[in-house]
Amino acid sequence: MIRLRIQVAHWPRRSLVLTDTPRPACPNCAGDGGTPHDYGDYNGEYAGTDWEPCTCWDETRRWLLMPLPRLPRALRRTPPGGYSNEPPF
Repeated sequence: MIRLRIQVAHWPRRSLVLTDTPRPACPNCAGDGGTPHDYGDYNGEYAGTDWEPCTCWDETRRWLLMPLPRLPRALRRTPPGGYSNEPPF
């Protein structure tokens, strides 16, 4: 059974996509969608984590609903929080 949700994708352009989600009651992944496996280098030090996806969902199953419009240039240049009306001294 497919459990769908709407998500914002950022590549190659911002758009709304309909995507599958992991089964919440899955006994293998407990709803996380996969199992992380830590591994080490030849000295036994932590070197990273591999992700093994669970069979309860397909992370590549997604459908494009619509591309989102781009912001005007004036809004893209505005700093976070907007401009201040305080004097610079």
